[in-house]
Amino acid sequence: MKWNISKEFDFCYGHRVWSQSLNKKFSIDDKLVCRHLHGHQGKIKVFLETSKLQSSMVTDFKHLNWLKKFIDDNLDHKFILDVNDPLYSSLLGDFSNNGKACNLIEQEGGYKIADLSILENVNPHILEMYKSYILVDFVPTSEEISRWIYKIVQERMQELDVQVVKVQFFETPKTCSEYSI
Repeated sequence: MKWNISKEFDFCYGHRVWSQSLNKKFSIDDKLVCRHLHGHQGKIKVFLETSKLQSSMVTDFKHLNWLKKFIDDNLDHKFILDVNDPLYSSLLGDFSNNGKACNLIEQEGGYKIADLSILENVNPHILEMYKSYILVDFVPTSEEISRWIYKIVQERMQELDVQVVKVQFFETPKTCSEYSI
């Protein structure tokens, strides 16, 4: 016997799918619009499971408040950028070295941010732009984002003896990817 619960989290973010390609046989056009810098109103839905209730619950929904905080503090209104993106050095200027990531600070959750401590006398608008980047080592497709969030949640929920069954990531209200093991 198993019990399941789920919880949703909304946020706005931007990304670029630099690896996008289309098969003309299945597409009505060959416009690679996801290669552009663009944004979405995303939604993450986490599904949890256990075979042993604790206090008559899979877990308290408040035990996922840390995920809401993680999303709000680190992903909401941020731009998720792959460090392998050919535009990386153009977008991050001083923070690149021949297109290779440098001067980056590893963050809990498996992403990096630009080390802004080395900047002096920088225009505040440029500083704001640098602060908006969440740097990852994968192409930020909905499929890869759902896998990334799954790993983050599973690592944390293990302490409560709760299994993440799957994570759904809605890039738009009509498009969804799902990751499970």
